[in-house]
Amino acid sequence: MRLGLIRHGVTDWNMIGKIQGQSDIPLNDDGRWQARALGERLREESYKWDYIISSGLSRAEETGSIIANILNIPLLEPDKRLLERSFGQVEGLSAEEREKNWGKEWDQQDLGQEKKEAIRTRGLAFVEDMWVRYPDKNILVISHGGFLAVLYTAMFNDRFTERIGNLSLTILEKKDLDWTPLLYNCTRHLLEKQLES
Repeated sequence: MRLGLIRHGVTDWNMIGKIQGQSDIPLNDDGRWQARALGERLREESYKWDYIISSGLSRAEETGSIIANILNIPLLEPDKRLLERSFGQVEGLSAEEREKNWGKEWDQQDLGQEKKEAIRTRGLAFVEDMWVRYPDKNILVISHGGFLAVLYTAMFNDRFTERIGNLSLTILEKKDLDWTPLLYNCTRHLLEKQLES
């Protein structure tokens, strides 16, 4: 089984540095372009994908829908376990606003944000559930940067810590007991498309 883990395309809030969390902010035109670029890349590559599943937030669902149409594969029902971390009082605020209200260490304070342990638990439960339900399938998973960063840390300790880029692709493969990363946080398709323009 392979899981292709993808962060949704860019939104207006991404572009101005506002934390989205579980606020349902849609893709912008750049985000749609990014999704098409990845879909075209996946169509040309040797890996074959059977299904796509997303968090259900519109930015993830639309990313998944664009890629599913290009690959001509079905979208599964959204799974709430893939939702972005809830950021409580800081959702909708820019870095400047967060620091003005709570200082540079705002992320160390309890401002109603979901605990990383809870994200880890739901993320690992999702991965295990996919393995149990679809052991012979390859599934593309459209989720969110904060969620994916916590999931990768849970699965691989601190081996992967770089910021997760919009429309980045990480591929994990499970053969026996362990998940093996075949690709991590790759955005080559976006660079190639920019060079073509």
